[in-house]
Amino acid sequence: MRKAAVTTVSTVAGVILLLSLKPHQNPAPAVAESSGRPSPAPTGHKSSGGGTSGTSGTSGTFTGSVINTSYGPVQVSVTLSNGRITAVKAIRTPSDRPRSQQIAADAVPRLTREALSAQSAHIDAVSGATYTSDGYTRSLQSALDKAGV
Repeated sequence: MRKAAVTTVSTVAGVILLLSLKPHQNPAPAVAESSGRPSPAPTGHKSSGGGTSGTSGTSGTFTGSVINTSYGPVQVSVTLSNGRITAVKAIRTPSDRPRSQQIAADAVPRLTREALSAQSAHIDAVSGATYTSDGYTRSLQSALDKAGV
């Protein structure tokens, strides 16, 4: 009986010590990994006014595919000037429930700022808005694919 008590106490103490250790942090910034899912085929369209492609880069407004998420569809359009993203607009966001509207209202401006800063669709998801973030980045990537950038 005494051996069992000593073994149990030793095991618990060992587990507590292991859990209290903190791993070393890598000073390099983390790179977002691809979800491994293929992107859907583009189904959107170029806006009226069209886009132009030349030696200075692509310009125009391009509409991404509608991405259906568990909470509703997400679709964005991107405006490019000489190959640089100058604006991203959410055309459709989940809106069937008040909570979905609240999440989208918080997440979309943050995603837009990140896309403008990164100049690509390779941006971090917003915590608490995983599905909206995924739909946003996939629709943005399809718009960029249509633009050829």
